[in-house]
Amino acid sequence: MDVHGRIREVLAETIREELAPEHQQLSTEDLIRALRQRGIIDDVMKELKFVTDVNEMGKTSAPKPSTHFVDREPPVLKKTNIDPTRRYLYLQVLGGKAFLEHLQEPEPLPGQICSTFTLCLHFRNQRFRSKPVPCACEPDFQDGFLLEIHKDSLGDGSKMVDATTMLSICDPVHMVLIKTDTFGETTLVASYFLEWRSVLAAENGITNVAVELLGVGTESKVSVGVLNIRLEMYPPLNKTLSSEITSTQFTLERQKTAEKERLFLVYAKQWWREYLQIRPTHNARLVKIFAQDENGVNRPVCSFVRPLRAGRLLDTPRQAARFVSVLGHERAPVIGGGGGKQEQWCTLLAFLCQNKGDCEDHANLLCSLLLGFGLEAFVCVGTKAKGVPHTWVMTCGSDGTITFWESLTGHRYIHRPINPDDPPLAEQPKPLYPYRTIGCIFNHEKFFGNCQPSDAVEVCVFDLHDESKWKPMSGEAIKSVCAPGATSSVPPFPPLCASTIDAAVTSNEMEVQLRILVSEHRKDLGLSTVWDDQLSYLLSQALAAYELERTTGVSAGNEEFQDAVRRAVPDGHTFKGFPIHFVHRNARRVFATCLRSPFCEEIICCRGDQVRLAVRVRVFAYPESACAVWIMFACKYRSVL
Repeated sequence: MDVHGRIREVLAETIREELAPEHQQLSTEDLIRALRQRGIIDDVMKELKFVTDVNEMGKTSAPKPSTHFVDREPPVLKKTNIDPTRRYLYLQVLGGKAFLEHLQEPEPLPGQICSTFTLCLHFRNQRFRSKPVPCACEPDFQDGFLLEIHKDSLGDGSKMVDATTMLSICDPVHMVLIKTDTFGETTLVASYFLEWRSVLAAENGITNVAVELLGVGTESKVSVGVLNIRLEMYPPLNKTLSSEITSTQFTLERQKTAEKERLFLVYAKQWWREYLQIRPTHNARLVKIFAQDENGVNRPVCSFVRPLRAGRLLDTPRQAARFVSVLGHERAPVIGGGGGKQEQWCTLLAFLCQNKGDCEDHANLLCSLLLGFGLEAFVCVGTKAKGVPHTWVMTCGSDGTITFWESLTGHRYIHRPINPDDPPLAEQPKPLYPYRTIGCIFNHEKFFGNCQPSDAVEVCVFDLHDESKWKPMSGEAIKSVCAPGATSSVPPFPPLCASTIDAAVTSNEMEVQLRILVSEHRKDLGLSTVWDDQLSYLLSQALAAYELERTTGVSAGNEEFQDAVRRAVPDGHTFKGFPIHFVHRNARRVFATCLRSPFCEEIICCRGDQVRLAVRVRVFAYPESACAVWIMFACKYRSVL
């Protein structure tokens, strides 16, 4: 890490020793000899990782298409262009200790796959990820991150920021620790907001902090482990602040936040009392004003949503809905039974780093993206069939059209309310959506409680300006605690990251694995396997059409696919195909799921004359390394009847 510093020390020493007697000239060889004597060159050579020739790599890894070279092992230390006119915070993570849950973990053998920890950081619109390290009681994190204080080069960003200006920047460094098990399943271990401004009062501009990470959800009071973090300003500050100034600033900020939150709580209680006075039955409606985040902190629900622009990563609202639907769905884990649902709304960074979350996380993200696309979007809180609590998203068109978006599937439903006062024979619209009741709706600026006589969705009228139907909260009150930067307890939203998955390579790898699994399965049944590459290739057309239909709602290209299959399957032969969709990339799990389907099992275990099998995998990569994986198994055989 500190090669330059060590080389400088040795050179200074050598020059002192060698030059003192007769002021001779030192050649490069002399200096290199001095470095070699002290073993520094050997250290450097050990650290260097040479990227092997592409042809040599081909022998060990799976064959890759010639158009895609994927660097599996990125070079260890990337050079960063440091602009000397800008201010940076250099954050180093120097190992962890007391991760007691991993006290018994054996040392991983070389080459053995083990569970890993990854640290994800977000600071002022910049995101970073550490290298994965094996889970251990003292995980060996050795990573440095260069955080720019001003990412934008306009306005304040063009000036060198001084200590006083930086003291007013209250954005914390949000750190999320993720554990990935041997099957690639992720778990959220800890989420921590690091107050970095203590470095502004450090004597030599460097400060070391031991950060105690607490668990999440039900374990939010339990220590998970300690990270050693070193903070350094670059370039060094000309003058540092006194520690009294920084601590006074932090106290003031805390008091201001506490006061705003107290006033909002007083207002929310008053609003709730008024809401209950309209009808006593309102007590049973799902009106959610506060929600707990992963750290067990109660926050107003409006602070979980914010207009989010996806840059060039997503082009349309429907594509955004598709992206959110391919992020995994998982309930927050509960210890013990009882069937109660653990309530946990994740911060956006924790949700994205895990790549999975509950329906509330999906709805909050989809609503934020739709707001970013300029739509009037709200998160709806209500129930599905059998009274199961659920959240989904709704958009209000400028012509009054109400559209429901199911964030877990990407489906859209137009809402046409049933009028209960119509005569019994009048034709009523039949609702297609799965929602039963709705208690409240909210976005980043508005909150409405449903005060219509019935909270059933099918009779609900979404005239939000009519206070006899929807009781609004004061926009000012919401803004005081939910606007960006209003309070220090509302974390800033991270930007979305582009996918790091190479879709072509991943599709190929999964296809090769599935072919092996099918061949072995058939071998166990005493069947031989002959693959038809041409038929496999034809299946791509169908898979692309399915994904297009899921994204846009428009089906296209089916005629060509059917025509191609008819030409590929000779007279007297039968063709069977089975498409299936996944959001993970584990070939064994895919195969096990497919065998449970009688249609797919029939294809994989097909017996007959001239049986030819085909399988095609098509991975569609979305931001945040989320994937839609389409797989089609097919067979053709001669019908002997």
